[in-house]
This record gives sequence, C-alpha cells and structure tokens, in this order.
Amino acid sequence: MFHLIFDTRFDCVIALNSELPSLSFFLKYFSNIPIIGADGGAVKLFNMGLISDFVVGDLDTFQKAKIERFFAGAEIIIDPSQEINDFEKALLLAKKKDFRNILIVGFQGGELEHTLNNWSIVKKFQSELNLCIFEKGRYGIPINYPFLLDTKKEELISIIPQPFARLNTYNLRWNLNNEFLELGKREGARNVAENDKIVIDITEGSILLFIDSRLPMCFRRQKISGPDEIRTHDL
Repeated sequence: MFHLIFDTRFDCVIALNSELPSLSFFLKYFSNIPIIGADGGAVKLFNMGLISDFVVGDLDTFQKAKIERFFAGAEIIIDPSQEINDFEKALLLAKKKDFRNILIVGFQGGELEHTLNNWSIVKKFQSELNLCIFEKGRYGIPINYPFLLDTKKEELISIIPQPFARLNTYNLRWNLNNEFLELGKREGARNVAENDKIVIDITEGSILLFIDSRLPMCFRRQKISGPDEIRTHDL
C-alpha cells in the first residue's frame, strides 16, 4: 500500500499538439520547468509566446511552420520513425534526460484514434514514470498498485479500468468490495469522496484515476501499512 503525496515538483512538461492551457498557466506554475514540445505542440507554444526547451518528433508540422530560427537555445531532436508517435518520442526523451515526474498537456485532439493511442502509450510508461495528464483542472493518472489519497469531501473521483481491475475502495460514496471493473462491461466513473482520505486497494489490473489537479505538484509514493490497518486507524 502506498500513500500518494503531492509535494513533488514536476521535472518537465510535455506539450502535445492539441488545445493547450493559456500562457498564464505556464508562467504561473512552470516558468522554471523544462518544456518538451512534441512537434506541433512546440508550434502551438510558440504561437502563444513560449519557446520549448526541447522539440522532438518527425517535425513535419514544426518545419512547415518555418520557425526554427527562433529556437536557437533549444535542443531539437528529429526522429523520423513512424513506428512510434511524437508523444512516445517525447516520453523517451524525458527518460533520457532523467525527467521522472511529468505533466502532459494537449493530450486530446485530432483524430479519435490518435487520442486512444496516446492512452495506450500512457499505460506503456506508467511503471517507469510518474505521469499526470492535465485537462481542464483535472489530473488523469495511471496506477496499478493500492494507494491512500488525501482528498476533500465531495471531490469527484473517477476510476477507469485499463482494461480491467479488481479492487476495494474505502470512503467513496459508492464503495467497491472485491469487485471487478472492465472496459466494455463496467466502469467506475464519477464517484465522490466522502472523507478527506480515501483508499483504492487495487488487487489486480490497472486503472486511470481522475481527480482534481494538485498544481503545480506531482505525486510521489510513500510505503505505508495495508488497507485494513489504514481503514481502522487512519480513516
């Protein structure tokens, strides 16, 4: 069992080629945090007045924009491979740079299959990196272990299996008791926290957890005792 503690600064922000937060978002929370622009994501950042520290991808969109001359201080990595998309190329670059705590913006957009493919890539990297997807004031976090989360009463908590999960929950309005969630059969969207601490005890499989954002912080895992002891003494 782990306690997810949101007291760790992000190591970098990855900007993908979709709708991005405003310029004030980056200036307020991430003015001193490296930004990786994934091809068209770097172009969109440029158009709002930001130069990415790193630009990566096949760079078809970036080169068509003819803006390389403005990126003199940036590291530009051209990877023409069509076996992986620009998002995965950005994550591989982050790993190479030893960036572990990563915020992802501009995640949804373009063709539906592109967005679904991005979710598959998140699952691929969830055991190697601490990934938080930011969208409209919410985090999406891939998790495959039991955890305690500090929250606030009435916070919206969504649990989406990836593609399946067996779990127990404590202090949610609709708790699960050794129950099975699976895409195409049963999901756990739009539950509600009934306390300032909840437990989601994943015994099998993996989930996407959707919660209110904890900007500008990412999470770290702290090992704690099991769910029965937590439920008795801490909740």
